Amino acid sequence: MRIFISADMEGVAGVVHEDQTNPIDARCAGEYGRFRRLMTLEANAVIEGALAGGATRILVNDSHWTMRNLLAEELHPAAELLSGGPKTWSMMEGIEQGWDLAAFVGYHAKAGTPNAILDHTYTDRILDVRLNGRSVGELGLNAALAGSFGVPVALVSGDQALAQEARELLGPSLRAVVVKHAVSRHAARSVAPETARNMLRQASQEVVAARAGTPPGKTTQASPFTVDAPVNLEVDFAMTVHADHAAMVPGFERSGPRTVAFRHADYREVFRGFRTMFNLGGLA
Repeated sequence: MRIFISADMEGVAGVVHEDQTNPIDARCAGEYGRFRRLMTLEANAVIEGALAGGATRILVNDSHWTMRNLLAEELHPAAELLSGGPKTWSMMEGIEQGWDLAAFVGYHAKAGTPNAILDHTYTDRILDVRLNGRSVGELGLNAALAGSFGVPVALVSGDQALAQEARELLGPSLRAVVVKHAVSRHAARSVAPETARNMLRQASQEVVAARAGTPPGKTTQASPFTVDAPVNLEVDFAMTVHADHAAMVPGFERSGPRTVAFRHADYREVFRGFRTMFNLGGLA
């Protein structure tokens, strides 16, 4: 059993503010240092559960901000760590290697979600992303990339808004672990970190064991999430100048004052197009 883990930080138990997730600003070093360790421990809980469920290979892709957050010396030795950047597949780097299941740990809701901790979609300069007209966040964009490689997302963790978004997109078979209930962008009622880790450990063990115990040829509990081709991508930026930069790429279309669109039959190319859009928008 091969398990891929994409580890973000905003959805970690106890996290409620950017200062706790900011690896850049020296003023945040103390808060960030504490919570990057909690991020590492939550990843470890998923690894431990996966091993107990029958996992034989595990890769953890550091998926937050600079992608250099997980403490290598404290990560469970049974897992490989993929960190740093740039990465072609960003939060999903390594997914192309072939996996039986994917888990999204410490994730957050998409931009514009009310009562959600630190809601955004890859960057605060993006207001919305749509695939074939359906609004998606990081979870949807990343799940579709996993699906393009035949990998189902079986487990997610974060706040209640992220869990609802995931269930609506990926279906009732998804296991969503709610470690906190947001009451605003910067406030939440959270379980204790140790409790969160126990919840993650148990959920991970159960989803991996369920897949490992599925007879060959039978449908598993989780199915890959795919988007019908051709895929229409639309990205709404916060400012027109972001769209000015993103629309310069041949093949990209300025479809609105702040909107840039791209269309392709291959979702992997759509994902690369999305990454190009938001990176160019950052030049503004």
